[in-house]
Amino acid sequence: MLYTIPDYYHEFTCVAGKCEDTCCAGWQIVADEASLEKYKNETGTFAERLKESVNWEEGTFKQDKDRRCAFLNQSNLCDMYTALGEESLCRTCKLYPRHIEEFEDVREVTLSVSCPEVARILMNKKEPVHFLTYETDEEEDYEDFDPFLYSKLLDARDVMIEILQDREKKLNLRAALILAIARDLQECIDKEDIFSMDDVFDYYQAEEGVREVKNALAEVDYYTYSRKMFQNQYQMEHLRADWESYFQEAEKLLYRNVNEKIDKKRYVEMIQEFHAWMAKEMPEYEIQYEQLLVYFISTYFCGAVYDGEAFAKAQMAVVSTLLIHELLMAQWMKQEKVLDINDVIDTVYRYSRELEHSDSNLNLIQELLQESNE
Repeated sequence: MLYTIPDYYHEFTCVAGKCEDTCCAGWQIVADEASLEKYKNETGTFAERLKESVNWEEGTFKQDKDRRCAFLNQSNLCDMYTALGEESLCRTCKLYPRHIEEFEDVREVTLSVSCPEVARILMNKKEPVHFLTYETDEEEDYEDFDPFLYSKLLDARDVMIEILQDREKKLNLRAALILAIARDLQECIDKEDIFSMDDVFDYYQAEEGVREVKNALAEVDYYTYSRKMFQNQYQMEHLRADWESYFQEAEKLLYRNVNEKIDKKRYVEMIQEFHAWMAKEMPEYEIQYEQLLVYFISTYFCGAVYDGEAFAKAQMAVVSTLLIHELLMAQWMKQEKVLDINDVIDTVYRYSRELEHSDSNLNLIQELLQESNE
């Protein structure tokens, strides 16, 4: 078995009760069958509290009126952990914020930026992310797994990450290049012409392909596209009660409900001023966006081996980074044109929680992006 981790993986340590937004509140924690069986058989002094705190029908931990886990005390520490030790935790609680993507004989382990501490590590990282591997003697055989497609998706992902980390190029060009690659790869997948994927890689790494994408970028209507992607969010499941109002406030700051021509002009002026401010006051912002793009591509792109949707997964990476950018610009406007690193961390982990902690949201954003391609 081949295991892959990002190079900052071992920098993470849970800060427990010091965390500004505990992972033990805001959504239901689903316990695995083995843990539930262990809880049923618990006989110690904590047994009664344990059994009363589990929703046995749904296999989840109960929550209070504020959606805090039944085991979470006022110090934001876990009473189960205190009473029974680390081995008592269910798989979800043991793993988080680790996220595992499974492929035949491969496990890709990442740290989810939905955790504030992980977001802090990644948003403060200046160097390009690298990935470390190690192997074990485990072997497995997946049914209906396409190893050839998977190998080509791996090649594609390597090319995309190399492009995203090429800091000689402007960030919007890097993002546009990976979208162009993914779009053309999608055509290869749809036509079952996997052998032509290498030609796609070569084209967009050559001057001719880069020039084509640069020219196409000049025609992009950022206002219309950003607003459309922003409004798609209202179709999503909202995990936190304040998320929709947070988005509505940001939308009002960014895209006022006035004459569209006037609004678009105001938006263009605002984004130019915002980028100028960021370049002066927070010059690392393009590195932060780069890290986010690499994070989303490295985590989700190769999942296209299961559903064939490579383009939608690349789009999700770019759209997610775009939405975080828009939310930060709205926050900048709200705070009288001031931001700091804590605003970036807060926006990243809040967005990630809404998207990545909901399978229905991950599926829906892909469906909406597929529809936009038709």
